[in-house]
Amino acid sequence: MRPDSQPSLAPLRLRLPATSANLGPGFDAAAVALDFYLEIQAAPASEFSIVATGVDADRCSRINDNLILTAYLRILEAHNRPIVPLAIRMTNEIPLGMGCGSSAAGRLAAIALAAHFGGLSWTSERILEEAAALEGHPDNVAACWLGGFVAATNHTGQIVVGQVNPPQEWRAIITFPDDPVATSKARAVLPERYSRADTVTNIQAVSLLPLAFAQSRGDLLQAAMIDRIHQPYRESICPMLPLLLPLAGQHGILGVALSGAGPAVLTVVDQEQNLPKATDAIRLAIKNLPNPQIRVCRFEPRGAALCF
Repeated sequence: MRPDSQPSLAPLRLRLPATSANLGPGFDAAAVALDFYLEIQAAPASEFSIVATGVDADRCSRINDNLILTAYLRILEAHNRPIVPLAIRMTNEIPLGMGCGSSAAGRLAAIALAAHFGGLSWTSERILEEAAALEGHPDNVAACWLGGFVAATNHTGQIVVGQVNPPQEWRAIITFPDDPVATSKARAVLPERYSRADTVTNIQAVSLLPLAFAQSRGDLLQAAMIDRIHQPYRESICPMLPLLLPLAGQHGILGVALSGAGPAVLTVVDQEQNLPKATDAIRLAIKNLPNPQIRVCRFEPRGAALCF
């Protein structure tokens, strides 16, 4: 940051994609971007305001206890930048607390807003590093910021990311239960230690995962999405998962996994024409659960878009 850099008064528009992390064995390391979004238009104003539409609009429109505004203010204060009140218009398609990267998109939005209106002159890499620090892991923020399938790690304080575009013919189905689950609750059910057998199984599976996406190897994906590190322990709070896991390998379904920490479930389908029978199989499997929702989507090869 240059000491004499000045806050920008130009409006900023953001579009940040949803993400699905872990993909089974890639715990805190792998994620993929999806084609539904958090969209924000922000401009300097005399006071803070948010007009939100879309999913969870009531929560998104709060001024107090708002993830985006809280992070925005903290960043400006931490870097001794003037507080620029914003008038924000938001359209949200990412359900909160469902495991589709709502917090990653929100934190990246906050950092991008602070960098722009605070005159921080941060690079794209710096924004990604700040977001990973706020999230506590780099997978969701890397997929959201860069798009595509990513594998990411924090190496000596620097985020190292590999990215590939998912196969164009693959489709995703996200199945949402009625109630969200806090990430803190989903992490609390995990054990402190794992057996060697479970650890080796995950290493073997996650070794196949990027190859499946990079080489369009749908035949690898069922084995590549096997997990013994987090999904078995989260089944009790993510009731859709045990109902949908057996569908892998049938109806054009290549693989099934929790989306992030859940409770939503990601299903990968081999091609568009198999979506109807895959969706029917999912509906049948979860027919006894209250108020499930199904979203068919594509993998998003592009990441966050910023327009000044």
